[in-house]
Amino acid sequence: MDAENSKSGVTRRRFVRDGILVPLSLAVAGGAVSTIFLRKGDARNFYLRPPGAIEEKRFLAACIKCGKCAQLCPYNSIRMAGPEAGVGTGTPHIVAREIPCYLCPDIPCAKACPSGALDSSLQEVEKIRMGTAVIVDRENCLSIRGLRCEVCYRQCPLIDRAITIEPRHNTRTGVHTIMEPVVHRDKCTGCGICENACVLEKPVIVVQKSPPVQKDYYDF
Repeated sequence: MDAENSKSGVTRRRFVRDGILVPLSLAVAGGAVSTIFLRKGDARNFYLRPPGAIEEKRFLAACIKCGKCAQLCPYNSIRMAGPEAGVGTGTPHIVAREIPCYLCPDIPCAKACPSGALDSSLQEVEKIRMGTAVIVDRENCLSIRGLRCEVCYRQCPLIDRAITIEPRHNTRTGVHTIMEPVVHRDKCTGCGICENACVLEKPVIVVQKSPPVQKDYYDF
């Protein structure tokens, strides 16, 4: 039987082999392709855009990838995304763990944008909303574990507004007080200074995409 099929170029052994290997290779390739759309290093599927960035889909449509925002950033916080960004290649973003946004009072990056991808009318640092800082690993946060760290709180440019320290009883020891850093998302600018300042090798506080504002009505 195999001899007959071998004349037409197909054998039972090849049929079984291809039936296994081809789908497997496609699955691997598909996984490799999908990863290029994730932010390099942490796969949060979120690019931290410069101050004043409009909603992501509109931002990608409006940004002309000129790099003027990056050129005017005095801290070199803004970098242009590489090919790993997929459709966002060449667009500006910030890697907070390396160089966060230091919230320049005059917000030069937004004023430099010629296309409207960054809102040039933004005037007040306190109104910047790049993302929201979140304590993603409470178990390893030194302050929550009972140690007096508080570095993220001390480094926050909106100290006692975006991040506060809330004392609570340490139920584990029964005699100590835990000074827990608490992020207030309505005040957090998403600058990433806290993520950059975290003393642990892997930061326990990171900037994530701000959740959409919940409405009590529907838009039609």
